[in-house]
Amino acid sequence: MSIQFEEPLGDGYGVVDTFPKDFGYGVEEADIEDSPAPSDSKPRILLMGLRRSGKSSIQKVVFHKMSPNETLFLESTNKIYKDDISNSSFVNFHIWDFPGQVDFFDPTFDYEMIFRGTGALIFVIDAQDDYVEALGRLHLTVSRAYRVNPEINFEVFIHKVDGLSDDHKIETQRDIHQRANDDLADASLEKLHLSFYLTSIYDHSIFEAFSKVVQKLISQLPTLENLLNIFISNSGIEKAFLFDVVSKIYIATDSSPVDMQSYELCCDMIDVVIDVSCIYGLKEDGSGSAYDKESMAIIKLNNTTVLYLKEVTKFLALVCILREESFERKGLIDYNFHCFRKAIHEVFEVGVSTQRIGSLLAGTPAMKAVTHNGTPRSPV
Repeated sequence: MSIQFEEPLGDGYGVVDTFPKDFGYGVEEADIEDSPAPSDSKPRILLMGLRRSGKSSIQKVVFHKMSPNETLFLESTNKIYKDDISNSSFVNFHIWDFPGQVDFFDPTFDYEMIFRGTGALIFVIDAQDDYVEALGRLHLTVSRAYRVNPEINFEVFIHKVDGLSDDHKIETQRDIHQRANDDLADASLEKLHLSFYLTSIYDHSIFEAFSKVVQKLISQLPTLENLLNIFISNSGIEKAFLFDVVSKIYIATDSSPVDMQSYELCCDMIDVVIDVSCIYGLKEDGSGSAYDKESMAIIKLNNTTVLYLKEVTKFLALVCILREESFERKGLIDYNFHCFRKAIHEVFEVGVSTQRIGSLLAGTPAMKAVTHNGTPRSPV
């Protein structure tokens, strides 16, 4: 389905919108305490933090299209939940949501098994609450995890910053950064690196932060970035993002700096395309897909900026930002996109075939087809 819009550029972008409820990843899996450990080699992302810090809200908003306002009615998590995010070979992992009151270092928990197969550990800190206790739990968690698996990516989400002033946000981040690293230095863990992000479910900061986390788990990232650089340099495009359509996580972008306003515009465009396609793009009997190989959209803003979206794979979309004078060469852009799309499919096919080989090797006790950070090995 092709859509073309011409919209003025407003002063603000509002809060994060939500996709239609039936456009998503599927149902959440059962509690892992009641099921055996998974036998596949998908990397794990662990969501940890104190109670009411916002872990479940993050998961619901980013991966299950829940409106931020609806998260106010979520009950406190009292079990460990595993969420299988497997919409493509690029974004393909498990998310384990740990309740804040659970002591996963209790002898009944096999924490070595948990950390050994983990690609990233996200620790969520409520910036609007006293975070002294949270910093103590953070240090205990990352130090224990690092000793089991030093290749884990440790990420800290300083969450719920929507209620803070800009100065307070900066001061809070500086204070948490300083205290956390001081604790690591006192424990002689200087090699343990923590990445810090200011996040809120009421704007796009949570999606950008999760994008950075997921990109570290994508072994094909250098190849994707190189393809995007070649594409934009030969097409007169200012910025390009390769998006996972469902979650609005960008799995790759070109080497130029990411401007938050540009990222928000691209996210809003995906919302518009999917919402309109769900209304007008389906057949009369409701069959068909709201996003398919014919999906394409053009939005012209009143500041001579053009947003151009095209389908790359069943799960990925390329969103470009360019000037109107550059868009006059649309034929050249479409030809270059055809070459880019073909290259992405080749990367995709290599990833799928390598995962199949990895699954076979994983069944052999003496061999492991896994990279150092727990992700399936996918050489390109």
